[in-house]
Amino acid sequence: MEHSVVQAQHFIAGKWTPSHSGQTFEARSPYDGKLLAVLAEGDRPDAQDAIKAAEAGHNALSKMSAWDRARLCNRVADVIEKRRGELALTLAREQGKPLASEAYGEIDAAATGFREAGELIKWLEGEFIPVETPGKRAISFRQARGVYAIVTPWNFPINIPVEYLAPCLAAGNAVVWVPAPTTSLCAVKLMECIAEAGLPDGAVNLVLGPGAVVGDEIVSNPGTHGIGFTGSPQTGSAIAKRGAGKPMLLELGGNGPVIVLDDADLDRAAQAAAFGCFFNAGQVCAATGRILVTEKNHDALAARIAGIAETIRLGDPLLAETTMGPLNNPQVVAKVEQHVADGLARGANLLTGGKKGAGLLYHPTVMGRVDRKALLNTSETFGPVAPLVICADDADLLDTANASSHGLAASVFTRDLSRAFSFGEKLRAGLVNINSASCYWELHLPFGGASGKASGLGRLGGKHTLREVTDVKTITFDIS
Repeated sequence: MEHSVVQAQHFIAGKWTPSHSGQTFEARSPYDGKLLAVLAEGDRPDAQDAIKAAEAGHNALSKMSAWDRARLCNRVADVIEKRRGELALTLAREQGKPLASEAYGEIDAAATGFREAGELIKWLEGEFIPVETPGKRAISFRQARGVYAIVTPWNFPINIPVEYLAPCLAAGNAVVWVPAPTTSLCAVKLMECIAEAGLPDGAVNLVLGPGAVVGDEIVSNPGTHGIGFTGSPQTGSAIAKRGAGKPMLLELGGNGPVIVLDDADLDRAAQAAAFGCFFNAGQVCAATGRILVTEKNHDALAARIAGIAETIRLGDPLLAETTMGPLNNPQVVAKVEQHVADGLARGANLLTGGKKGAGLLYHPTVMGRVDRKALLNTSETFGPVAPLVICADDADLLDTANASSHGLAASVFTRDLSRAFSFGEKLRAGLVNINSASCYWELHLPFGGASGKASGLGRLGGKHTLREVTDVKTITFDIS
């Protein structure tokens, strides 16, 4: 499909604005390297301008009722649905996910995210609190914090921002948003939808550029009052230090185990594990990072997953027959190659894949009998690899799963209800899916990492996000 090169700028105080420096950077297709856009490259002064604009935006939002802000969220959803085709095409071109099988679904989820935030804010109730002192009364309610710094990744560059932007807007927070540089054109297109919906000037401000510069400015600047971030534990740790003292909602990825007990339905487990490993080319926070299985079922399960992997059509994300596109950037490819090479060096069996295609394409890969010390088991791969690790029994399966530094999502396959709930309670993960993919999630469900793990702080999802981005305000008064 032919396309013209887009010229894009920041969106600050209700206007498209060039960078102070005049510097630009390019957006290119991860599939064929074609130039998609030339974008303004922000610096700290641009981020500072956006923070000042957000102060005015918050003041305007705070004067709106919850019903007014709900209507604003629904108008944004209307525009997203109207521009669905354009957004999906941009997403496929810049991020690399297949247009037909994945991109449209992400756009639909983004529209739903705005509608759900608009509905839920109307029912975010406070409470009347009994007090001991005669003649006194106390009430509490939720109140917007002010200006939120939001930094988002490239793997779901339309929907993940919505997970923060929609609740912040609904609650009355203004936002300064820094997207991942490699999917900045997607951010511009989403910002166009938000602007078209008629929000107050400064309510949402988009600053493009390197996270180490503009992202650091918005999280560390005293003009922001809360932080939302999805990304790696390493970057999350840096943000936590730079934004110390501010409320934070951090979703920091995982290495989700799929645990297949010896009584599991292997066909069902294989389908779910393959989906968890290969959806979005494995570039999912809740992806199936490793598959833990007993010796009894290892070979049969590995063969089933390899058979599924070999049906995947790797190629141009714009073609209807493609079911897996390229990885998003060279750094991800290099990491996948490192993890696969490490697994092979430690004695793993390669059943299928294990090699690059053209450009940033990487063939869906299945590896059996992976050593527990392999990077595939101990670290997040974030690519289309299904590594199977053999465990001795239920206790060993649980210990191996919990040994990871990550604790975001997991799944357990068994026909035994009591074993399912036993694992569900004992797994150190924020989300445990029984007989379903590790990456199963709906937008209103609480989603986040287990305490003591490196998978983040707080909970995304529906009313849970609204609670995260608001303060509890208590007011007492005399009636005597």
